[in-house]
Amino acid sequence: MPRAVVRAPGHDRSASLGWMALAWMEYFVRHGPGDVQGEPVRHGDEYSGFVADCYAVDGAGRLLYDSAFFSRPKGCDKSGLGARIGLFEAFGPARFLDWAEGGEVYEDPWSLGFRYVYEAGEPMGQPVRVPYLRIMATEEGQTGNVYDTIYFNLTDEASPLSQIPGVDVGITRIFLPDGGEIMPSTASSSSKDGGKETWVCFDETHLYNTPELRRMYATVTRNLRKRKKGAQTWYLETTTMFAPGQDSVAERTYEEAEAIREGRKKRGRSRLLYDHRYGECKNLKDEDALRTALIDAYGDAMEWIDLDSLVDDFYDTRNDSADGRRYFLNSRTVASDAWMDPDAWAACRKAEELAPGDLVTLGFDGSIRDDATSLCAARVWDGHLQVLGVWERPEGPEGEGWQVPRDEVDAAVHRAFERYEVCGMYADPPHWQDYVDAWTRDHGDKLRVRSTQARPMEWWTNRPTAMEQALNRFREAAEDRGLSFVAALNTDDAEGSEALRLGATLTRHVLNARRRLMGRNAVGIGKEHAKSPKKIDAAMAAILAYECRADAVALGITKRPKRSSRLVAF
Repeated sequence: MPRAVVRAPGHDRSASLGWMALAWMEYFVRHGPGDVQGEPVRHGDEYSGFVADCYAVDGAGRLLYDSAFFSRPKGCDKSGLGARIGLFEAFGPARFLDWAEGGEVYEDPWSLGFRYVYEAGEPMGQPVRVPYLRIMATEEGQTGNVYDTIYFNLTDEASPLSQIPGVDVGITRIFLPDGGEIMPSTASSSSKDGGKETWVCFDETHLYNTPELRRMYATVTRNLRKRKKGAQTWYLETTTMFAPGQDSVAERTYEEAEAIREGRKKRGRSRLLYDHRYGECKNLKDEDALRTALIDAYGDAMEWIDLDSLVDDFYDTRNDSADGRRYFLNSRTVASDAWMDPDAWAACRKAEELAPGDLVTLGFDGSIRDDATSLCAARVWDGHLQVLGVWERPEGPEGEGWQVPRDEVDAAVHRAFERYEVCGMYADPPHWQDYVDAWTRDHGDKLRVRSTQARPMEWWTNRPTAMEQALNRFREAAEDRGLSFVAALNTDDAEGSEALRLGATLTRHVLNARRRLMGRNAVGIGKEHAKSPKKIDAAMAAILAYECRADAVALGITKRPKRSSRLVAF
């Protein structure tokens, strides 16, 4: 099940107001306009887990998260989930009161029959004081699916919530009985400055891709911070996969989650709950693989999704397959000039780490300040890659004035020679010439694979023909699964493992790479533009390690004998 999750350290679902929230929603809330309008809602394990995550609290009873991101394919009832959480924020016991000793009972204040018994150690809830909810939509004149479902629940006579006294329900605003309101809003960001929001739902943030919509998002999230300490404000983003390069709010949140997961940004600065589920299918013509990928992507939502119709949609020649990947597999698509196919690359993941004594080649790509520096190893006999280090400027204040820690990089190179049987190393020399010379002095006599006899480690990436050949070799090997790389099979499995975390960094750098013309005719790779913050240096290090490995194989250097450190060929 491909899934990327970011949670806070120490996250514990048992310490959550979400279990009460789920019981409350399933008792009070009905499905809004659509095929199942008016029917009671139910939650499977997946959606229940997300709600429990949203309402997880720390030891003092404060919400762990001030923002939550829920990314699923089209048709997964994301807007319905947003409406249910919004109704609980408006009327339910959505903030911490005390810890239960066990047996305490919550009964709804309107005598509508809801009763919940707390277990020992469970956090008990109380209503938000004067809740202000804002439901964001992308176009003027539209209230959006989230608000429509809230409106339906408060006006339909068969819905229990319509029986709450004192609620003034309007098409453009809902006034709550004890103060507060629920209001749909759109992109006129200036009218939202100074708001008193306690909770906001940003629905379909992959569509927030214009300057006005991005300003609206920034303004509203600033408003939340004004009441943050007392009201414990937070917001929810629901979305389907973004189109790359549009700089949508969803794309920015995706990048924020990557920075947290890879350690480039301290988790405490963001307090982001991130949950992105998707399907991987390298070859859409393989119907069995496509069906498996769709089931992976939809998860609990397969209960109400017609799988055959989704498959038929992919094979309808009138439809764009890239749109199908985004909308129905919820999978990352590529820019028109992308170098590597994301699904082909994802298929090369392997959780196995290199073992001490493995016969490897090394690749190194270095910088000083703005770009990253990376060291990668490739196991010779099978082309298995492991990133040994990436030194990249941290996000936020920690990155001000940052420079690559050269002593740390130097130590990592020496450590690689000590840990593995290194038969070759290719390094791009700019900015690191003195270090490459020193590494050659200290380890050159061990190298059977040499770029040149005089300079065995120097491999200049500014040579168009040689670079194009190396790039083609690497990409073709990835597409044919002729190489693999150390990475978590599910991205939240990377917790606690440096090697798996660095595998996520390698993936980010590989997928950041764009095809660029080198010289007159050769095709190389580069960043999306010269000043782009999206790095590719780990990709370059992996390419150099793999190119060195290819030269080792060509020389017949493929393994060590069991009882000798001498390299032999077979």
